[in-house]
Amino acid sequence: MSQAAFFHQDSQAVRFWVHVEGQVVGASIRREILHHRYRPDAKDEDPLETYRTYAVAIDEAVRRRVALGSIEPVMLREFDLREI
Repeated sequence: MSQAAFFHQDSQAVRFWVHVEGQVVGASIRREILHHRYRPDAKDEDPLETYRTYAVAIDEAVRRRVALGSIEPVMLREFDLREI
């Protein structure tokens, strides 16, 4: 079992783990990216709550990056969260 997602204050990013083809891959997404992509009109939202709300889509973005050759840790960018 992997560790639970958490907000890392120093990097201002949510750090989390995704199961990809039988392996656990570490990943992160910055607070600003979560805000701009998912809650642009919100004020003082909790980035960990936003991650949890959209975890399925975010985890799929990690899987796409790994399939394209990214190695751990995968750092998601706004482009990675585009609609497919």
